[in-house]
Amino acid sequence: VAIGFESLKTNTTGTRNVALGSYTLRASTTASDNTAIGEQAGYATTTGDENTFVGIYAGLDNTTGSHNTSLGKNALKDNTTADNNTAVGKSALATNTTGSSNTAVGYQALVANTTGNRNTAVGTESGDAITTAEYNTSLGYRSLTAETTSGYNTALGTYALQTQNGGAGNTAAGYSAGHQITTGDQNVLVGQAAGNSLTTGSNNICLGY
Repeated sequence: VAIGFESLKTNTTGTRNVALGSYTLRASTTASDNTAIGEQAGYATTTGDENTFVGIYAGLDNTTGSHNTSLGKNALKDNTTADNNTAVGKSALATNTTGSSNTAVGYQALVANTTGNRNTAVGTESGDAITTAEYNTSLGYRSLTAETTSGYNTALGTYALQTQNGGAGNTAAGYSAGHQITTGDQNVLVGQAAGNSLTTGSNNICLGY
């Protein structure tokens, strides 16, 4: 099904595709089972299969990436060959190119991620500075917002690990927990503002406000 100017224009043998909007799935040749709704959604997809792109420019640059889901303007916009990503919210995972198995829910969640894999960010601007880091989990408004390349961190709560950049293996749960940590590693901080005096310290356990 193709409705819109030049939607599915170059399709040759691809099947079971739905393209609604101008230039949707325009470059598709043999790709199958894709759904693209919104101007230029999935525009560059050639052979990628089983993608869902909903929103203006959603999945715009995707070429061979498969099993991706994006909902929102610019969501997964720069994705090219990466698979198994989920982006919900305006500009969620917008600059992701080859990073796979990421989940971003919220306005600009994981917006800067390019090649990082297996990150999960839920909340407005959650994990929005991550570029190549892997195995991070952030849940809450502006949680883990400064980290770029370090991995294996868990930030649960508004502003949790907000200023961390270079720390690895930290776990912070609670409003503003670990808020001041920058490069400290392997800390466990549970409770509102837990460990808020820590900056570069490592291997600490803080429980309670």
